[in-house]
Amino acid sequence: MSPTSSSGKISVVLVDDHALFREGLREILESTSDLVIAGEAGNSSDAVRLVQETRPNVVLLDVEIPGDEVIETVARIRTLSPCTQIIILSMYDGPHLLTRLLAAGISGYLLKSIHRHELLAAVRSVYEDPGRVVLAVSRTSLAQVEGPPAGVLTDKEKEILKLAAQALSNLQIARRLGLAEATVKRHMRNIFVKLNAVSRIDAVNKALAASLIPAQSRSESD
Repeated sequence: MSPTSSSGKISVVLVDDHALFREGLREILESTSDLVIAGEAGNSSDAVRLVQETRPNVVLLDVEIPGDEVIETVARIRTLSPCTQIIILSMYDGPHLLTRLLAAGISGYLLKSIHRHELLAAVRSVYEDPGRVVLAVSRTSLAQVEGPPAGVLTDKEKEILKLAAQALSNLQIARRLGLAEATVKRHMRNIFVKLNAVSRIDAVNKALAASLIPAQSRSESD
């Protein structure tokens, strides 16, 4: 979990070039007691600058803002503020862009047609579990998303997944391997993308099915 803002709330930066849409997002988020708006931007350069200044917990990023391509914007945000979770908001439901963004390390991809409760749930979800990826796209698009082949898992990713299969938390895995918890979270996100997994259990099951980790890795409680 990323640190909360100084107010004790989940801080969110809104990035969209349509002021009316940002206003609607702001009203939705500010209607809750646990979220706070850290700032707003209408283009990629302002978005990156704002994230660097405020280090928000979550960025809601429109996929077609003026400036740099969204993939580049995501990369710059992740470099400047690694603990910030990025949720893409889009009218576009294509699998190719979704695949590229997942590989770039986003935490969510939501169509702008979602309901307010889905948006709020997504923000809270990626904040509470940075290793989780939240998608709200069509079944057709999701079915066409092609992740890298399972065999491309690195030795370190396999080692981490073996420990995840034993029901160890990210912090416990970090201590076991002598890594920073943020490093384990990053590896877990990469594992999710490579295995096209939607949860830790799903990743473990797919790794077991592909013989990437030994069957005895699974926790007895499973």
